[in-house]
Amino acid sequence: MPKSFVFVTGNANKLREVREILQTGGSGIECTNAAVDVPELQGTTQEVAKAKCAAAAKALNAPCVTEDTALCFEALGGLPGPYIKDFLGTVGHDASPSEGRFTRRHSLSFDKYAGQANNAGLNKMLVGFNNTNAHALCTFAYCAGPGEEPILFEGRTDGDIVPARGPSNFGWDPVFQPKEGGGKTYAEMESAEKNKISHRYRALEKLKDYLSQ
Repeated sequence: MPKSFVFVTGNANKLREVREILQTGGSGIECTNAAVDVPELQGTTQEVAKAKCAAAAKALNAPCVTEDTALCFEALGGLPGPYIKDFLGTVGHDASPSEGRFTRRHSLSFDKYAGQANNAGLNKMLVGFNNTNAHALCTFAYCAGPGEEPILFEGRTDGDIVPARGPSNFGWDPVFQPKEGGGKTYAEMESAEKNKISHRYRALEKLKDYLSQ
């Protein structure tokens, strides 16, 4: 089994976390990085993850890993889900309106809930609900090379959606408070602390186990 792969991402924070997690325990797995443009795809999260990873492996002619994340609000039937990046870009973390535009598929689902949060933020989308439960989901897809079938590895962390706390330089971390986080949001945690319980850690541990076989 190859002990190295190309992590296809343009997100420096994701790359840093993946490398930190891989280094824990001396896995010996090497991770390089490349940004690859892949066509906009439709389908389930799993179908999109596999297609995206296969396209990257073909483009780079190398073993590749891609990542898809979702933040699912229980009260909203799983939304924002895989469209969390677009929701965040439009409504922001908390009290400041954003000039971002929602451009992805399923905009009708977005419009249904965006109005109540348009000048508020992700946590304000749950105003009027008594349920702040949410879960963070990470899906890594691994493709050994061109023509190979991608394999999926998923990790989940349960938590609550709360008013933004902590640095706002890494996605939706300020509004997600994991159940096992001691009352801290992801953003308030040190990297080593977050990397023991995060959805990304749990998915990557499964990938590490697979590559170590």
